[in-house]
Amino acid sequence: MGGLGPGIGGFEILVIGLVALLVVGPKDLPMLMRKVGQFVAKARGMANEFRASFDEMARQSELDDLRKEVEALRTGQGMHPLGADAEAAFKDIRKDLEAPLDTPALAAPVVVEAAPVATGVDEWPDTPLAAEPVVTAKPKPKAKTKAKTVASTSSSIKPAASKPAVKRAKKVEL
Repeated sequence: MGGLGPGIGGFEILVIGLVALLVVGPKDLPMLMRKVGQFVAKARGMANEFRASFDEMARQSELDDLRKEVEALRTGQGMHPLGADAEAAFKDIRKDLEAPLDTPALAAPVVVEAAPVATGVDEWPDTPLAAEPVVTAKPKPKAKTKAKTVASTSSSIKPAASKPAVKRAKKVEL
């Protein structure tokens, strides 16, 4: 919505301009438009000044209310007692704060976590396994069916790592 207000649009301003041109005449129209512009500027200035003074009064009123509240809090007026439950809670907190640090708090339960158990070599490479299964050589059974079952069960158990035997060659001096 352009124009001077919510009820006046572009078409209405054009009609007012044509009527003013016919009534005042083309000779005096620029002087009339300048006077109207000066009047509108004065009206806007007065409205802005009124709005600023009104905002200042509202701010001053809010500041006065805040000053009254601060003064009431300083003197202790307007404060209501909290009750026995709140007083007991504050006493418990003060007692906990004034307690020495070397005595453990009674309210905090002690939680003991179990150490993680390694189930395979790849899971926990940092920690040594407590007991590795040792596979001893057993004589082979004569029946082939039993040998397959023994071999299949013993394949899941890895033998303990042993160092390979290194043969050293003698150094020959010339």
